[in-house]
Amino acid sequence: MKYVSILLLAFSFSGLTAYAQEDEQTPVVAAPSAYVNLVPALVGNYGAGGKLKYYKADIALRVKAENVARVEYHEPLIRDQLIQLFAQQTDENLGSNEGKEAMRQAALLQVQNTLKEEEGEILVDDLLFNNLIVQP
Repeated sequence: MKYVSILLLAFSFSGLTAYAQEDEQTPVVAAPSAYVNLVPALVGNYGAGGKLKYYKADIALRVKAENVARVEYHEPLIRDQLIQLFAQQTDENLGSNEGKEAMRQAALLQVQNTLKEEEGEILVDDLLFNNLIVQP
């Protein structure tokens, strides 16, 4: 009976310490994100050469909720930068999934650098291709 009492006492203390540790840890709450869709979709030509090659890109920018208005203000500049970036691409760049991912990363970097020049800070956390269609 003595051993049972000691075991019950030990389990009760371990439960209390675990409960106390959960209370001491405060959950980290991330700032809410919002998405800025570049509407209408970007449509244009890419690549050099005689044959016209087309792309259509539906793009969304993930930003913190408090930065939505600031990013929307610079949307014409963002669109211009992305159109110029797409115009420089080749069939090899846009023809594979790896190339499209590299293009996404390059576009994100371009948008971040543009907004850093304009606003003094990086406002865009991520860039997503909701739809990317190329016609070589």
